Amino acid sequence: MMLKTIAWENGRVILLDQTKLPLEEAYLVCGDYYGVTEAIRKMVVRGAPAIGVAAAMGIALGAICTEARTYDEFKQQFEKICQEFAQTRPTAVNLFWAIERMKNLVIAHSDKGVEELKGLLRKEALKIGEEDIQVNRQIGQVGKDLIKDGYTVLTHCNAGALATAGYGTALGVIRAAFEEGKRVEVVACETRPFLQGARLTSWELKESGIPTTVITDSMAGYAMRKRHIDVVLTGADCICLNGDVANKIGTYSIAILAKEHRIPFCVAAPLSSINLNFEKGEAVSIEERDEREVTHIGGKRIVPEGVKVWNPAFDITPSKYISAIITEKGIVKRPYKSNLRKLTLNIT
Repeated sequence: MMLKTIAWENGRVILLDQTKLPLEEAYLVCGDYYGVTEAIRKMVVRGAPAIGVAAAMGIALGAICTEARTYDEFKQQFEKICQEFAQTRPTAVNLFWAIERMKNLVIAHSDKGVEELKGLLRKEALKIGEEDIQVNRQIGQVGKDLIKDGYTVLTHCNAGALATAGYGTALGVIRAAFEEGKRVEVVACETRPFLQGARLTSWELKESGIPTTVITDSMAGYAMRKRHIDVVLTGADCICLNGDVANKIGTYSIAILAKEHRIPFCVAAPLSSINLNFEKGEAVSIEERDEREVTHIGGKRIVPEGVKVWNPAFDITPSKYISAIITEKGIVKRPYKSNLRKLTLNIT
């Protein structure tokens, strides 16, 4: 199955509404860039690679709709659009990578007319989406040998086709092993409070025919102790120079449990998720979201009024807990600082 998370059709950005899954498969049609920014904020589209692709398409859409006539006017309005996207999800490094790529294109073509610039931005956004799918498939091919025949893989949050332009990062590795004929089963943590594992990962894997069991987040340690898990595999919203990883809240706890039970903990992400300017995890800006995601389920309050709520969307997993980082250009192991730098330098 090849899910279409994001598409460009007839001058509009089409997004699979992930807030309605798995009960309803609905699509949001964005005719202007404001709609795309709100879709990112409200997690209609989520997952670092998918956010990057959506932002690129949203920026292109906003640029096309401008009425600027000169390059200077266009660039001023374009910068405003980029700034609005930069404020949507602060932890996802792919978002800023995509924004910079669109900005660099405009700077590199300052000699072009406004209409030509609009066309170039549209082509670049579509190219970013196509590249993401190709990269995900490469990640799958690179990492599939880490999953042996008969393995049970525990994953947290959703790092599949829904979190990308297609195929997936962590789930892409699982998908590649499954497509090769290996007997693979997945244990998906529910991933409170937004339930990406329960709602999205389970739905996506079920559609792909990959056997999946959903557990509550608090069951992960017991599942490991009972020897039900062979490897842990997650995605990443940001990878730092020293190998520290920002991922969905709860990842850190799972990594500690995996180390205690001597289970490999692996991360799958594109090179665009690596920020070499961040020396370590403390440099990552952790997004804090609306308390209603914790206090309410299905629109109904489950937490008493007046009780304080803390809702960070991500945490930092120190590199000492990470066995390997799977990228489209190879598997990186310790020492992460030198090996990540070497890998990125080799492709630039």
